[in-house]
Amino acid sequence: MTTAQATLPAPPQIEGANFLNLLVVDDERAIREACREVAQSLGFNTFAADSAEHGYRLLDAHGIDVVLLDLRLPGAGGLEALHQIKERRPDAVVIVVTGYGTVQSAVQAMKNGAYDYVTKPFGIDELKLLLERVAGHLKLKTENRMLREKIKSKQGFGSIVGRAPEMEKLYRIIAKAAHSSHPVLILGESGTGKEMVARSIHFSGPFRDKPFIPVDCGSLVPTLIESELFGYVKGAFTGANQSKEGLLAIAEGGTVFLDEVGELSVDLQAKLLRAIQEKEIRPVGSTKRVPINVRILAATNRDLEQAVAQGTFRRDLYFRLNVLSLRIPPLRERRQDIPLLAAHFLERLSRTSGQERVLSDDALKAMLAYDWPGNVRELENCLERACAFTTGPIVHVNDLPTSIHSAPDGMPSGGDLTARIIPMAELEKQTILSAIAQLNGDKLLAARLLGIGKTTLYRKLKEYASQE
Repeated sequence: MTTAQATLPAPPQIEGANFLNLLVVDDERAIREACREVAQSLGFNTFAADSAEHGYRLLDAHGIDVVLLDLRLPGAGGLEALHQIKERRPDAVVIVVTGYGTVQSAVQAMKNGAYDYVTKPFGIDELKLLLERVAGHLKLKTENRMLREKIKSKQGFGSIVGRAPEMEKLYRIIAKAAHSSHPVLILGESGTGKEMVARSIHFSGPFRDKPFIPVDCGSLVPTLIESELFGYVKGAFTGANQSKEGLLAIAEGGTVFLDEVGELSVDLQAKLLRAIQEKEIRPVGSTKRVPINVRILAATNRDLEQAVAQGTFRRDLYFRLNVLSLRIPPLRERRQDIPLLAAHFLERLSRTSGQERVLSDDALKAMLAYDWPGNVRELENCLERACAFTTGPIVHVNDLPTSIHSAPDGMPSGGDLTARIIPMAELEKQTILSAIAQLNGDKLLAARLLGIGKTTLYRKLKEYASQE
């Protein structure tokens, strides 16, 4: 057999491993050389030390990313060496090497910051699999850090995250709207971030130091909305023990954001139209009119043109609010923003919990393939739930809700598929009613977990009741 015939093919190198520096700290030369050989075959840049002190010098000199650390070093103990390594280079991934008799020490080392451990004698394949996993972990951390830097350098507009062409177009419209005093109608599905867009318009314009007051038109009964918007005088109704100024007056010089404006009653629509046109309001129970100086931003997830045609929304108010309009694209139309949004939410969750989280490749693929009917709000709730369930730094695909990572089973490969297809409206109804039943009727919690607004949930329930 010739030399060429006897030479085995080199194992495939790990993508990105050639940018990683690995240090072996072990007093046994055979172990050091074996570990170096395996690491080099995978593409790591390798260094070796026969003592803790030698290891510290190499650690400081070469920016080590991964350390294979023997727990039974001469002189300094392994746990003390681990402490020194994490002090000098907190981001370094440390794998402790131990004998069968000292596994308990390895467990203690993991509690002190070690990533994993391997016991002597270990096989080459075992070490390769461990190093491949470490390289994947570091790759995810690097990608997540790069995404965070991208978000910090160019988050979008204000606090909105997104770089898709549809979002760039939206930013241009927001920039124009911010420096105008005209009403703006913000259109978009539930969970797309209509209030965030409204805040961006207000706080990016010349009136940013004035009040911004949001009003949820779908969560209050008409009489309460009227008294909130226009105020009331003492004695106007039972319980009105003193006069109260309306939000349209309180927001003097600023902005009132009417969320879900399509839910206003026709009577209230008429009063709002007059307030916008005449720039004055009449508090409930008063005969005097109060001048106002306020900008109106309105949002809805309903089709207002259809509502106008059906007579449930005033045509004149629609045209008055629709001086400027913008549409927020649903998340399924800007899937390339999902990694940015995920990194943004994971960073925020990491700050709260103190535990850094990153998405696995499989989890990200599943999220990119999902249609996100609840849009950005559903994505945020999904990651919050996943981080609550996962025990490690990596969010795996199985940590995500079942609806995201599991395709329906039992779909026939041929024949009449229409018999197996359930309309989206019916699926939505089943999901909502099932969630409320499982939560013992807690509608607010159901809305949050489903990733929809409470106003949308109440409207859906009203629709279901009318169908019975």
